[in-house]
Amino acid sequence: MSKIEKIVNSKSISLYWRCQIIGWGTVSIYWAYIVFARDHYGYFLTFLNYIFDILIGITLTHGYRFIALKLQWNSLSLPQLFRKILPSIILLAVLYMLVVNIKWHLFWQFIGGKEINFWNSLTYWDPVLLTGLRLMSIWILAYHLYHYYQNKIEATQQNAKLLVIAKQAQLDNLSAQLNPHFLFNSLNSIKSLVIENPETARRAIDLLSDLLRSSLYEKDKGLIAIKDELALVKDYIELEKMRFEERLQLQVTVDKTLESFKIPTLSIQLLVENAIKHGIDSKIEGGIVSITIKKDEDFVSIQVLNPGRLFLNNTNKGLGLKNLQERLKIQYKGNASIVLVELNQNVVEAKIRIPFIDNEEI
Repeated sequence: MSKIEKIVNSKSISLYWRCQIIGWGTVSIYWAYIVFARDHYGYFLTFLNYIFDILIGITLTHGYRFIALKLQWNSLSLPQLFRKILPSIILLAVLYMLVVNIKWHLFWQFIGGKEINFWNSLTYWDPVLLTGLRLMSIWILAYHLYHYYQNKIEATQQNAKLLVIAKQAQLDNLSAQLNPHFLFNSLNSIKSLVIENPETARRAIDLLSDLLRSSLYEKDKGLIAIKDELALVKDYIELEKMRFEERLQLQVTVDKTLESFKIPTLSIQLLVENAIKHGIDSKIEGGIVSITIKKDEDFVSIQVLNPGRLFLNNTNKGLGLKNLQERLKIQYKGNASIVLVELNQNVVEAKIRIPFIDNEEI
């Protein structure tokens, strides 16, 4: 059984092979007709020539596809790609001419019984070379246009998926900010301050307003500078300290050169919220939420530490963390990560690692 027959008989033939077989099979019908009608080939020789023409076309173009995939030409920009495919078309056309001429020489030499000079057969270029240029141009352009179109669709789908996840994360974050427990404690604290300390009460109202506003609108930005994200976190901590007082402490260590580096909006705040909810709130004595942001080789490392335990029933990430993980996966094409581990019996670490990109074009 030939390679083509095996491909045809396979249960799950790919679109690529369907196009290859149907395309070259259709084109080769014309030449089969020519040799049958003009050169008076018999049925067997016509069919044999037809199979050879299909194999020549598939072999050359499949070899090109193998090289293009290996060198990742489909990821190049259009100007870069055209600089690659133009010489490739010429090379493939020359190879096509040589192989077809060798085929014809063998046919006439061994089947037709004619003595023909091999060099003359090999260098016969008109119209074989022109046919090769035409066919290879059509095939290569169609191949890359299809993949260019597919890449555009994939990018559009990923952007749409990222937007949906970001919106869902926005709703999750808003829900966290607006949950009855949070609002009840915040408003109670503000209520007690209205008479005792009106200035602090006004400050608390401003903080609560800013947090709710950031939950509603900051997500639309997608990315935010680290210094701006930390400003939101500090506002959140300041508001929560009205409830926890000295039980809640914040330590921030950040590489100053990374302050303008952009990260997914509200990602650090989500880690801090979890640290307070699952760590500080469960400790009578409270504790310190520590944020460390630094360069780690080719990555930006964002570490949040809090006292507490990572119990077995809490090892599965919550909805907010799962959404953040998915956002990181899409935004950075699988090169970013978020990990939640227990360093010892008293400290839980949440760490985000994001590829460091100087121009921040993600």
